[in-house]
Amino acid sequence: QVQLLESGGGSVEAGGSLRLSCVVSGHSTCMGWFRQAPGKEREGVATIFHTAGGVSFYADSVKGRFTISRDNAKNTMYMQMNDLKPADTAMYYCAAAISCSTGYWNRADRYKFWGHGTQVAVSS
Repeated sequence: QVQLLESGGGSVEAGGSLRLSCVVSGHSTCMGWFRQAPGKEREGVATIFHTAGGVSFYADSVKGRFTISRDNAKNTMYMQMNDLKPADTAMYYCAAAISCSTGYWNRADRYKFWGHGTQVAVSS
């Protein structure tokens, strides 16, 4: 069983930065961040694989602004979010999977384990 606990959300102005953290217990092959805005589907933001040299993937909308990383010693995954935009406002969820595929990194249904979410609000 994998357990996840997110933190680091908050309210910032456009152009600001936040760093999300996800403490994980248990084994997983990949971990990712998803977000869901009111009335919208949950979307994949970024994923990092524990194998394959730690390869990571990003949604086009966040490339160049967000960076996913992990600290194995602390059992923690991070996402540094810079140059935040109002469109980034959403509940952000940490997710983990044991069976992962690079071709489906952004598919929410491929992740078995989820945190409860942390809210990010960006004002213009």
